[in-house]
Order: sequence, then C-alpha cells, then structure tokens
Amino acid sequence: MATVTLKGNEINTLGNLPENGSQAPEFKLTKNDLSQASLSDYAGQKVVLNIFPSIDTGTCAQSVRQFNQEAAELDNTKILCISKDLPFAQTRFCGAEGIDKVETLSDFRDGNFGKSYNVEFTDGPLQGLLSRSVVVLNEKGQVIYSEQVSETVDEPNYKAALEALMDA
Repeated sequence: MATVTLKGNEINTLGNLPENGSQAPEFKLTKNDLSQASLSDYAGQKVVLNIFPSIDTGTCAQSVRQFNQEAAELDNTKILCISKDLPFAQTRFCGAEGIDKVETLSDFRDGNFGKSYNVEFTDGPLQGLLSRSVVVLNEKGQVIYSEQVSETVDEPNYKAALEALMDA
C-alpha cells in the first residue's frame, strides 16, 4: 500500500508503481469510440501514461492540457491520459478544449489498469478512482520513469517525465 494525501489528509492506493527497469504490465482500456486499447497496441513507441482521478477536476484537466501541448514536440511518442471517467466525458472535454495530441483512455469497465499499476485508491473520498501518477515507458515497454504525486491536488513533474523520454 502506498500513502498519498488529498488536501493534507492521508489516503492509500493498492501499492507502489512498477519499478524502473521492469516490464510495464499489460492493460485493456476503453477508447473514446468504446473500442479497446492495450499496451501492445503501442509497441515500438515511447509511451507516457498520464494517470489521474477525473478529467473534470482542475489539476487533472491541466495535466491533459500540458501533456497535449508537450506531445506536439515529441517523436515516436504516445501520451495516454488515463482515468475512470466515461469515454463520453473524456470526448466532451477534449472537444471543448481542442485537445488532439493525446489519447484519453478509460479504466471504467473492469478497473484492471488501476489494479495492475497499483494506482487505485483503496480508501478516502476518492476510493475506487486512480491516483495522480505518471509512468514513462521506452520503446520496449520498460518503465524508465515513474512518479506517484504525493499530494493529489498537485500537478506531476512534467519536466522530469519529458527528460526521461529524451534520455531513452
């Protein structure tokens, strides 16, 4: 179990993020068109997993905007923005915001992503949602950077995630 805070109050997740150097766990998530996406769909590309509780909160929305802006500059890289929001909400947000460089994916169907990556909250007001985290993978699907944001209302360290991509 990993402990983070929400506005200073401790809440827990299932565990720690996958370790650097480890093979990223496979996943099945739902795309905006309700089809399925899996990690193997992105084989041979660098991947940033931008994980968060809900696209309808300020910090989560900002992380999607920020990675969308940064993604335009990256070669052979996919930015996957992952939450348990319904694909309809993700589509609405991206359309309203002009977000078109990242891919939003939902873990609403079975929650296996949150369990495999240990980011599902186990208690507190966000129980069942995903903890704000960033996991960066190289072209071989190996973890080269991870951050579970210690205070849920804070933004992730974009610079460190992007630097890990450049060093890969």
